[in-house]
Amino acid sequence: MIRAVVFDVGECLVDETREYGTWADWLGVPRHTFHAMFGAVIAQGRDYRETFQEFWPNFDLYEERGKRAEAGKPEGFGEEDLYSDVRPALTRLRADGLWLGIAGNQTVRAGKILRELFTGDVDLIGTSDDWGASKPDQEFFQRVAEVTPFRNEEILYVGDRVDNDLRPAVAAGMRTALVHRGPWATIQWRTEEAEKLPTFRVESLLELPILIADFNETAR
Repeated sequence: MIRAVVFDVGECLVDETREYGTWADWLGVPRHTFHAMFGAVIAQGRDYRETFQEFWPNFDLYEERGKRAEAGKPEGFGEEDLYSDVRPALTRLRADGLWLGIAGNQTVRAGKILRELFTGDVDLIGTSDDWGASKPDQEFFQRVAEVTPFRNEEILYVGDRVDNDLRPAVAAGMRTALVHRGPWATIQWRTEEAEKLPTFRVESLLELPILIADFNETAR
């Protein structure tokens, strides 16, 4: 049975459109140009961070994050950036008695924001910077397993990427759900792996409570 649901952050809970727009502004390039290059880079299977280097050779994301903070323009997101299905989905899953967590590749600053946004809504919030391990490394999912009070096969990891989320979570023995939104899921949605690998494929997080209930009923 599925007893715990752990969510990725970017493009799963948080719409990153506004944030990537601020990066385009920081780089001094038109937003539509940045977004087009971003899509091209990930469609080629490259690391999304290479997008920045297409405009600024030798671009260091962590260094530039620091410079943005010093300039009073830090990375950030808020309630207005959450997808509209996030709050009601968490409420329904919690009402169904499921243990809930949030774990993704995020900075310490982002972790602080997440804790402010979701205090009392989830049982765990963990970030790659907190743990010193990032997806898709198995160490990240080992940390998820360590802090979740259920067996790996009882954990459902929800994300928007086959490569970063589903594939390593399955390798760790977890169930998975692929949510169809954001650039990665849009590009990967019709691939064979995206169709066969996840336990669930959803257009909205609001589909999860019913799917999980049906899955658990069958598993009894």
